[in-house]
Amino acid sequence: MNFEIDKKDKYTLIRSKVEKLDSTVSPLLKSELVVINNNGGRNIIIDLSETRYCDSSGLSAILVGNRLCKNANGSFIVCGLQEPVKKLISISQLDTILNITPSFTEAEDMLFMEEVERDILNGDKEE
Repeated sequence: MNFEIDKKDKYTLIRSKVEKLDSTVSPLLKSELVVINNNGGRNIIIDLSETRYCDSSGLSAILVGNRLCKNANGSFIVCGLQEPVKKLISISQLDTILNITPSFTEAEDMLFMEEVERDILNGDKEE
């Protein structure tokens, strides 16, 4: 299994189980992201702590997730970046676009804060 997907109450956690997020597995990640989005998932945390390498197709998959969540008025957070992946994201200036946290716990905290902010901005329309 390349990705471990855990559906929580407020978000979906995707844990990468691959050392290389490259053209051999990126299409799988993209399709998982689309399926989650089509099933109403708008908040996604992707944990890349086991991924040591990422190429342009991996970055493309990450950007697809970011766009899907944004379009659904949700949050997309990347956490657990190892140094080589962090460098690539920085070089490609995606660190200015993506929400990135060092750990899963911080990603979860950020997601919950963004949910609260959206509820406040929307005047809590669910009442």
